[in-house]
Amino acid sequence: MTIQRMDNVLIVVDDLDAVIAFFVELGMELEGRTSAEGPWVESVIAIEGARQEIAMLRTPDGHGRVELAMFHTPKAISPEPKDAPANTLGIRRIMFAVDDVEEVVARLRAHGAELVGELARYEDSYLLCYLRGPEGIVVGLAEQLG
Repeated sequence: MTIQRMDNVLIVVDDLDAVIAFFVELGMELEGRTSAEGPWVESVIAIEGARQEIAMLRTPDGHGRVELAMFHTPKAISPEPKDAPANTLGIRRIMFAVDDVEEVVARLRAHGAELVGELARYEDSYLLCYLRGPEGIVVGLAEQLG
């Protein structure tokens, strides 16, 4: 076997507190929050003088994780246009299975989330949507039907 599992996905953010609140409202659990700096960080990410604050969140089943990083030095840069469309190169969204899409959308709207398109039904299998949350982060929500 080549890999054991997918451990986490990293998202670099400017407002760590707002993004943590968004993912916690979605249902993720904050595992921890710490700072990271020094020679080992610089050698892994190849950025001299890197100083960052990181937070790790996990899905309720414990199998999925999102790592958030806010860089104090050097400041993060944005190579993409704000609110990039779905056909922009790179990671576009993270998909989550939920029990009730409409209820989750209503809760996340309190954290500034907006639908990217519409709530859509895929055959008799799923109710799906994309939401754009803080800092343009897009999450997909899928409710299995039947």
